[in-house]
Amino acid sequence: MASDIVISARHMKKSFGTGNNIQTIYDDLNIDIYRGDFTVIMGASGAGKSTLLYALSGMDTPNGGTIEFDGVDITKLTSDELAVFCRKACGFVFQQIYLIDNMSLMDNVLAAGTLVNRSKTQIAERANQLFDLVNISPQTRKNMPSLVSGGEAQRAGMVRAVINEPTVLFADEPTGALNSANSTAVLDVFTSLHQQGQTIVMVTHDKKSALRANRVVYVRDGQIFGSCELGPYREDAARTAKFEEFLTQMEW
Repeated sequence: MASDIVISARHMKKSFGTGNNIQTIYDDLNIDIYRGDFTVIMGASGAGKSTLLYALSGMDTPNGGTIEFDGVDITKLTSDELAVFCRKACGFVFQQIYLIDNMSLMDNVLAAGTLVNRSKTQIAERANQLFDLVNISPQTRKNMPSLVSGGEAQRAGMVRAVINEPTVLFADEPTGALNSANSTAVLDVFTSLHQQGQTIVMVTHDKKSALRANRVVYVRDGQIFGSCELGPYREDAARTAKFEEFLTQMEW
């Protein structure tokens, strides 16, 4: 595990509704995300996994507590300041692939790359390197999203998510809409990015996806109910058994 903390949430509170219709998701939650880790957040349906992900990434604001992200308390930023911060610090991959339909895969990525202050040549060079990493051919990069497979579109979405070299890549059920083959291809990209040093936080209910992480945290009853250190990803029976035992302890 990396030694330094990149995100630290302390006494975080999150609720929805007003009056007698308040639903409390988190009350006094604490969690640390370590630089260089691939952390997976698991839990039962409705446990607030995505709510936690959105709070840690600045996409949503907690009702109380602090979230320090790379030395910045993002709960104290204005909406404009937070947008600028997240543009550089965060990359996002969702189950729904939000590519612009009338732009090629490459143009989708280049458009995201222009959000930071770099030359078009630098952006294009990095984009091509990343497309090579995710095994999308030069010809396919020219296609519109509607003309590629779901797996190719999701991998292009991952290229877009990391084009600006985010501090943390956040993913919410990224393989939820994919078949087994495409799911494996996408997970292989996550593994490759992590091996290159990318910090990743992923929400998933899928055990196959969770096994790619080196750390799994389990959310239950508004708290971090348990945590499991799996070490670097490898197809190993002992590692899988440790994970299965952890899920049993969590009453998965």
